Amino acid sequence: MANFISVIIPNCNGEATLEACLAAAVASRYERFEVIVVDDGSEDRSVEIIERFPCRLLRLEAQAGASRARNLGAAASRGDMLFFTDADCLLQENTLAMASAALASAGRDVVVGGTYTCLPPERSFFSRFQSVFINYCESKRPERPDYVATHALAVDAEAFRRSGGFAEDFLPILEDVEFSHRLRRAGVRLVMEPALQVRHLFNFSLRKSLRNALRKSFYWTVYSLGRGDLLADSGTASAELKLNVAAHALAVLLLALAALSGEIALLASVPVLVAANLVASRGLLRALRRAGGPGFVAAAALYYVALYPVAVGAGALAGALSYLARPPRARAA
Repeated sequence: MANFISVIIPNCNGEATLEACLAAAVASRYERFEVIVVDDGSEDRSVEIIERFPCRLLRLEAQAGASRARNLGAAASRGDMLFFTDADCLLQENTLAMASAALASAGRDVVVGGTYTCLPPERSFFSRFQSVFINYCESKRPERPDYVATHALAVDAEAFRRSGGFAEDFLPILEDVEFSHRLRRAGVRLVMEPALQVRHLFNFSLRKSLRNALRKSFYWTVYSLGRGDLLADSGTASAELKLNVAAHALAVLLLALAALSGEIALLASVPVLVAANLVASRGLLRALRRAGGPGFVAAAALYYVALYPVAVGAGALAGALSYLARPPRARAA
């Protein structure tokens, strides 16, 4: 008999995407599932929207964070398999069937992750860039992912309970990374199923894209410094992205030195540095081209090497300063 799946969705003031999320979830072709939405103290129309759908609603009166909401949903679940996703993600009709098959194939003591579709529901340039970027980075090493993300995470219900669930007193947005690393240290295998995909509603503008990059880089840096793995190739905190930031910083330094010293010869190194950076990122560039064609990859490459590393680098610098400002005993992630 197929797994009974509990789909668990945390929500906090998600009225902009929640209706589309729940409509997609309940439209699944999978036969045996329930949808549990845990509302984390929303102050918008979220509860009104949730109550229009055939799902279970659990409410937190005060905001306690996504980890608390997910753990509460898991504790109330009836399924023998849990599928975690987010309130801005759209399941596809076959998502749950694929998750069930992937977990059955991998084994009960395995956590199976999925990723985003290359093309998001909206067609804005920055949303497409972000969706391709995440799909590429999360799918590079399907047999040995560094983490699996909660936008599409399948786990045996009993195995999840044994794990202790998501850390509720942890850094924002990285609870799935901490969960993955903790389980891997305990001997649990992580598997990425690239075909297991959800569609993400980004609604990104230039400002939102850069703000997202800065915020994520900030917390990634704090976490990675605590673990001592700042240079690790870890999903969206990829080796290519870190090299991209370093190349951008070095190019800016060369330009500044040339301007201050009058040594024009220094400028010759800049195009070489940019070319080497693009060669190192050729896998991502191929993914961008497949998703949007020559025009899209040209614009995306320019954004990736010229503006994106500014936000990522600023977030990393702020994160490093925040980490170093902490008392030594508080630095371990």
